[in-house]
Amino acid sequence: MDSFFKFDFNAKEGAIRIGKLTIPVYALLATLFRIACIVIFMYAVIKISNKIIDKVVERQNKMKFSLDERKSKTLGAIIKSMVRYAVYFFGITAILTILFGNVTLTFAGIGGVAIGFGAQSLVKDIINGFFILFEDQYAVGDYINIEDKGGIVESIELRVTKLRDFNGDLHIIPNGLIAKVTNHSRGDMRILVEAEVSHEENIDRVIDIITVVCDKFSKKEENIVEGPKVVGVTAFKENSITVRVVGKAKSMTQWDCENNLRKEIKKALQQENVQIPYAKRKIIKEE
Repeated sequence: MDSFFKFDFNAKEGAIRIGKLTIPVYALLATLFRIACIVIFMYAVIKISNKIIDKVVERQNKMKFSLDERKSKTLGAIIKSMVRYAVYFFGITAILTILFGNVTLTFAGIGGVAIGFGAQSLVKDIINGFFILFEDQYAVGDYINIEDKGGIVESIELRVTKLRDFNGDLHIIPNGLIAKVTNHSRGDMRILVEAEVSHEENIDRVIDIITVVCDKFSKKEENIVEGPKVVGVTAFKENSITVRVVGKAKSMTQWDCENNLRKEIKKALQQENVQIPYAKRKIIKEE
């Protein structure tokens, strides 16, 4: 037992002996240093390549003949993903080579086992990802729904699509699972605003006021491509009458246009002393 706890360091051999156990310190440190260098090199390559890709995408957007901005961002995200996977593959291969020597045959065996036990899903993700790009189903920056998940496409990679919803949650969806996509960013989008007015108001006067607001708004708002115009009375409610306004706006600007139009309608109705209904409670006191 005492011999097991015996500690001896041989500076010439660069080894520590603990009992019968010999630890080659210099060789171990050299191995760790080489691995650390590879990891740092991998990190640097990924960071530098990402910056180069971003600059190339930015420059091509300013060229006379260039891709659509969303398509160029999508292509940039795909190239970043490919570079990252390539760096990971060669970096891990180099580290395994340092630790275990020639790992070509080992990798071939592991690859065969992986294909047999689960790489089918990986291949499916990659192939479906290429079809998504080839068919231009959606691009980075598009507002889409994938099944029950909706939001802005933040990134399209070889294997996954990253979707940021309006709560801030990030949904990472494997491309192989994407079967149905609803794209809300292709073409002009409808805007819809409804104004509630009291039953006591002259409805023709109210429609005239809102029509004037719509005409001014269409000239002032550069994102409006059609209308807006008053459709007419669309509902009779217990305390109010609903007047509907519709139009079309550029993709991804419809929410701002609706909010701004509501604000202008509210200001105009208030200036013309049009009553906007609100909940009222009448208390009758018996004698």
